[in-house]
This record gives sequence, structure tokens and C-alpha cells, in this order.
Amino acid sequence: MKPMSKFEKKFGKYAIKNISLVLILFYACGYLINWINPMFLNYLTLNPYAILHGQVWRVVTWLIVPPEGFDFFTLIMLYFYYSIGTTLEHTWGTYRYNLYLFLGIVFTAVGAFAMMGYSYLFQADVIAVYGAEYYFAILATMFSTYYVNMSIFLAFASTFPNMQVLLFFLIPIKVKILGIIYGALLVYQFVVGYGNNFLTVANRFVIAASFLNFIVFFFTSRSMIHMSPGQVKRRQEFKREVKKATVITRHKCAICGRTEESNPELEFRFCSKCDGNYEYCQDHLFTHTHVKHQ
Repeated sequence: MKPMSKFEKKFGKYAIKNISLVLILFYACGYLINWINPMFLNYLTLNPYAILHGQVWRVVTWLIVPPEGFDFFTLIMLYFYYSIGTTLEHTWGTYRYNLYLFLGIVFTAVGAFAMMGYSYLFQADVIAVYGAEYYFAILATMFSTYYVNMSIFLAFASTFPNMQVLLFFLIPIKVKILGIIYGALLVYQFVVGYGNNFLTVANRFVIAASFLNFIVFFFTSRSMIHMSPGQVKRRQEFKREVKKATVITRHKCAICGRTEESNPELEFRFCSKCDGNYEYCQDHLFTHTHVKHQ
């Protein structure tokens, strides 16, 4: 984690706060465009063929394309993902939650270009039948933020495995059970796909990108970000207590190096479990590895 800590120290201040709300606003723009002119969304999708032919805006604008139609259940799902995303941001810290989201976005974009390379190598005959422009325009519809959102849910289920939610607003069930079920469905979709339909190619690449985001981030960072609901509650209480206190000394976080002078909005406290006087900001007090002298 040392290289990541150095990166965080340098770029952590650029992390976007409340980024889940930003994604919801992106969807709102997408639904508005879909209501005004649905065909225009075709010019915003993550189409690697079109990007390489000059339509470079697609590298970013695919984030606006909503993953599904708009109805009452869409509102519920958007609220659900906003809720768990905000919880993860409060638990992990803004920087690490930003990193997780951006990894998912980057892996999805890379997956789209990998899919194009695979198609030219192994499905050249299909491309010849449909034409490259039409072929990749169809496959581009498979690459959306749907699986990025799903990776957020996997992250939430891994961080709070024993938290209960009400399935269909009636049935209490632990989040880890839903995470296991969803993971099994992803594996099933990856293996079975869409039969002989060439959409199976794009679907497998986008699922692989979603899983890769979850696996890479958690194999390198899970021990640093895992917190129980009780720890989250204590962290929130800590914030309330610190706000009442008057800061009279200069504080510096041992992880990111931020101080009360450079970031006056932050709160700092010494860790009683570390050997020595190690002080941490609010984003790292509950997520750092305790220093133990042998």
C-alpha cells in the first residue's frame, strides 16, 4: 500500500466529494436527452470504432448514457446506489471511493477496446457481414455504467457483509447473501451469454471489466478499508466531538501528510492503538494499519 499512499498524498486533494450525486446528475442529463431525442444518445456511447475515427468525446460522454429505461423502480435503484455509494465514501474516505469508481470506468473503457481487438481477430467474418460501423455501434450499447454500479454493490457487500436490507421491502436478508447471488449471476451470464449472438462478446468483456475492478481493488486495499457498522458509528461520533473542540496546535496526518493549515476542513486525532505519537486525519483514522514496534 506504500505506493498508493504516496499517490494519495499527492493527488488525494483532487478527489471529488459526493461523487455518487455527480453520477446521478449524469443520469438525469441522459434521461433528459433520451426524452428529447433518443437517437442522440447513439452519439454518446462507448464505441471504440467511432472513437478511433475522430469521435473522441465518447471516451467521457458514455457516462451520461443511462443503463436502463426510466420508471418508478429506476428511482428506487438510483436512490439505493446513491445511498450505498455515500456510505462507502464516508467509510473508505473520498479518495479511495473515487479511486474505486475511476478504476471501474477505466477498466470498462479498456474492455471496450479489447473487445474491438478480439472482434477483428476472431469475428472478422461477422464484421464483414454487418459492416464495422454498424457492428461496433450495436456492441457499444452493452458498455454502460450498469456494471460499474454493480461493482459498487459488490464493494458494499464485502465491506458490510452482515448488514441487513429488506428484499422487496419485506424480506430481511444479509447483504453478503445478495452479493453472492449477484456474483453467481454474473458468472452465469459470462458463461452462457446470449447464445450465438455476437452481443455475447461485448457482454463478456464488460462483465470481466466489472469483476476485474472489484478483484484488483480489494486484493490490494481491502484490509485498509474494511470497517464494521460499529466502527462507522464511532467515526461519526468522533467527527461530532472534534467539531466541538478548539484546534490550538498544528496537526499532520501520518498517511497523506495533509495538515490543518493546508486543509482546515479536516479533523485530526492521535491513534491510541499505534505505538508512538501517530496522528491521522478523519479519512485515515479508522482505515490505517496500526504501527507496532517490535
